[in-house]
Amino acid sequence: MRSLIDILDFTVEELDALIRTACDIIDNPTAYAERCRGKKLATLFFEPSTRTRLSFEAAMLELGGNVIGFSEASSSSAAKGESLADTARVISCYADIIAMRHPKEGAALVAANNATVPVINAGDGGHCHPTQTLADLLTIYREKGRFDNLTVGFCGDLKFGRTVHSLINALSRYAGIRVVLISPEELKLPSYIKKDVLAKAGIPYTQLTDLEEAIPQLDILYMTRVQRERFFNEEDYLRLKDRYILDAKKLETAKPDLCVMHPLPRVNEISVDVDKDARACYFKQVLYGKYMRMALILKLLEEAAQ
Repeated sequence: MRSLIDILDFTVEELDALIRTACDIIDNPTAYAERCRGKKLATLFFEPSTRTRLSFEAAMLELGGNVIGFSEASSSSAAKGESLADTARVISCYADIIAMRHPKEGAALVAANNATVPVINAGDGGHCHPTQTLADLLTIYREKGRFDNLTVGFCGDLKFGRTVHSLINALSRYAGIRVVLISPEELKLPSYIKKDVLAKAGIPYTQLTDLEEAIPQLDILYMTRVQRERFFNEEDYLRLKDRYILDAKKLETAKPDLCVMHPLPRVNEISVDVDKDARACYFKQVLYGKYMRMALILKLLEEAAQ
């Protein structure tokens, strides 16, 4: 049974095929309107979500399927003490495919090891978020037309940012990628990612604390929020939350074709005056995420039926 737990579960060729399918869905939506008729997606969200959960649900509905599930742990049997393994087994009796978000790293793998239907990791703690990465990849492809020879800046919470970790993993397999890491000392990218991903792939990277210093060299700027829910100390969060704020003035030194991305939700890290800039791509990311999840659901269901 094929599931998607980590973006590296798929080869570059498989990712390219998903992107082609998503582009075809964009161009020919009616051809896909009945592809999942009679199929059910279960959305198991043990952690709050707006975009990811609704994106999965919209994706399945636009494929002609149905959706069941819950949007918070308190409304599931987890509140009664049911194990995640048992939940996965039970939901497999009701649905053809599962999308799950959980606050604990490794939870999606536990679910996949116990379910009898495909499981999609919709975010597991600070570990990874592969379907956001699919949205990111389609955004880059549609905006840049390529994945190689790009300088990509990641700004904000690089320590707990699962979207950052997943995208770095994905981009590490393309040629000519250069990475600029912009964060305060307390939120630097974990050393194991620098060692096991960037260094291992021979990707040059620089670490900065100044966003304005980094902007002129970037092809892509991936902004992230400082995540209050990942902090144990409220004082640390308050001290760091507004460290980086991208506004129209800072973009004056940026390349004319810079692609500004953000996995959302944003808090203060991108000023609303950037929204009018043609280089702002974060709302496009939201839409592209739906198309990539449609392509992913089709792939996993088709493989499960073989």
